[in-house]
Parts: sequence; C-alpha cells; structure tokens
Amino acid sequence: MGTITLISLVILALLVGAISLLIWQRSKGKRIPLAVIFVLGFFAVGLGGIIGFVHKGEDYQAYQKLQWHTLAPEKIAPLVADGYTVFVDITSDWCSICQTNKAEVTHREQVVNALMADKVILMQGNWSEADSTIAGYMKHEGVPGTPYNKVYGPRAPNGIVLPSTLTIEAVLNGLAQAKAL
Repeated sequence: MGTITLISLVILALLVGAISLLIWQRSKGKRIPLAVIFVLGFFAVGLGGIIGFVHKGEDYQAYQKLQWHTLAPEKIAPLVADGYTVFVDITSDWCSICQTNKAEVTHREQVVNALMADKVILMQGNWSEADSTIAGYMKHEGVPGTPYNKVYGPRAPNGIVLPSTLTIEAVLNGLAQAKAL
C-alpha cells in the first residue's frame, strides 16, 4: 500500500470518527447543525470513492518486469516448434491505439502475469522509425500499420491475430488458444 493511499485512509478514518462523534454528541442534546454532519459525510463518501477508484489492488508497475525481444520473424517458427508461445506486438510511439492498448491491457497485472508465464516469448517491433524487419513482417502479414498483435503457439503455428483495440480477454484467450495442452 502506498503512502498516499495510507494517508487517505487515515483521513477517511478521522472523518468517519468525527461524524460518529458529532452524531453521538447531537443525540446527547448538543446543538450541532445537521449541515456540518452532511458536509463531513459528503467529504467522507467522496474520499472513499477516490480511494476505491485509484487503489484497485493491482501492481501498476508489473509491466516493467516483461522481457521484450526485438522482432525476429525468422525465430518464430523454431520457437513454436520447441513448444513456446510467441506474443508479437507491433507498436509505435505515435499510435494512440497502441498507447491505449499498453495502458489498458498489456501493462495490466493480469495480462503481465500471463505474458510472464513459462515458455512465453515476447517479441516487439517499434515502428516509430523505418525498420526493414518490421516492414517485411507487416507486408508478409498483409497489414498496413499499427497496432498489430499476434500470438503463435503449438496449437496455433500460423498465429492468432488479435483485435487492433485489445481487451484483457482477447489477449488471455489468444494465449490460451495458442499454448500447448
């Protein structure tokens, strides 16, 4: 749990404590305006919502553990023949869908864990600048541009093309379909 989350939880606990104390004092006959209790309650609910939204209990830095290899199309078939699953990601820095795919899917802990599984090789081609290897692969695949993701494996030696706009389910299903039994 991060420091900011911890501080937020302490403030939330103090707000709930203050509200409880004010309600108890009011029940004992003290003149405490209801508006004060409602305003504090509003802040408590708002802060609780923010904490719940920001802290989903997920490791947002997990993607940094991924070991990406430079795209090498000639190595895919031998790796698959050896029982490996190969996840290919063709991306570019200027591609907004590529950046969304990273933030919403490939950098999410659930997908990172699947990509870090045994016998999964990650290959990436960054087409931000001209690259003959990427251009040749994309021409062979018949795809004009980024994003492009494909999963190869023992059960899918020709690969499974994933949708341009990735979802967690699409990546996990693609990996599961391509892997060995």
